[in-house]
Amino acid sequence: MITKLRAATTRWTVVVPVVAFVVLVLTWKRDLPGWAVALVACFLAGAVLAAVHHAEVIAHRVGEPFGSLVLAVAVTVIEVALIVTLMVDGGDKSATLARDTVFAAVMITCNGILGASILASAVKYRVAVFNAEGTGAALATIGTLATLSLVLPTFTTSSPGPQFSPAQLAFAAAASIVLYGLFVATLTVRHRDYFLPVTPDGEVIEEDDHAERPTARAAVTSLVLLGVALVAVVGLAKGVSPTIESAVASAGLPQSVVGVVIALLVLLPETIAALRAAVRNQVQTSLNLALGSALASIGLTIPAVALASVWLSGPLVLGLGPSHLVLLALTLVVGTLTVIPRRATPLQGAVHLAVLAAYLELAVTP
Repeated sequence: MITKLRAATTRWTVVVPVVAFVVLVLTWKRDLPGWAVALVACFLAGAVLAAVHHAEVIAHRVGEPFGSLVLAVAVTVIEVALIVTLMVDGGDKSATLARDTVFAAVMITCNGILGASILASAVKYRVAVFNAEGTGAALATIGTLATLSLVLPTFTTSSPGPQFSPAQLAFAAAASIVLYGLFVATLTVRHRDYFLPVTPDGEVIEEDDHAERPTARAAVTSLVLLGVALVAVVGLAKGVSPTIESAVASAGLPQSVVGVVIALLVLLPETIAALRAAVRNQVQTSLNLALGSALASIGLTIPAVALASVWLSGPLVLGLGPSHLVLLALTLVVGTLTVIPRRATPLQGAVHLAVLAAYLELAVTP
């Protein structure tokens, strides 16, 4: 019975990404009626769940923190490709698209995913325990990249408005690539043990002994299906965006809300994977996913849009407004205070979620 159940689960996680990708091809850049949007949303949800499954198979095969890195980078690469495509087609309307998307990713990952993971683990196990060395290094890198890319343009004077000059943009792109590359090297090679889950006593957990390690063939298959599922997730999220835009306009909400909703959809695979790890008391894996996604979003998006700006005719606005600057500063301060003790209670998780709630509230009523 158990074997049949596992086989059925495996078939489901293979079929759904492929079918979702076919639905994406059939519906790409088409005006969809209401029933079709509902159908697309169902396949979007199925692709998200399938992506989480395949990411966990890969993570179990290669071990942490490599598994978290695979999911974070895969989602971000596809997201960046979508951003650049929309910027090329959008003209002046897409001037703030990169900024809004990157900032939304930072707030959702550093407050939403991180806070929910800490809260879920701390409620179940009394405290959430993690490795402060790796988490602190990731948070410091996020703070530096966010400041160089999103804060400085607000105060520079070489170009009018919250924009970089070409030389400043080139520097921000180079700094993003270098710092992200150094972070990946630290994560995977030089200080890998800083990013591994720990026991309540602080001992590093090298491997998960509760399940048989997948074969190389199964891992490669999951890697391919993960890519298919993520393409489907991002593409279908883009497909339902006109309906979201219409709903936002009908409700009289700011246009930036559309970017927030799409970012929430795109980050669903990481959110679910992080919560499942937190429930298993492997909070460090959750933090790797959250902070790694934020780093990948900045470290890959800024160089990509800098390169795209060579042929983009419209402006590229990267500087944050006053309220977002305050929220970013608050996120970094609260994150630092959460990381330093190496363990967190439900209160810290709730504080991060409160910051996310404030961001979402200001997105709706700026």
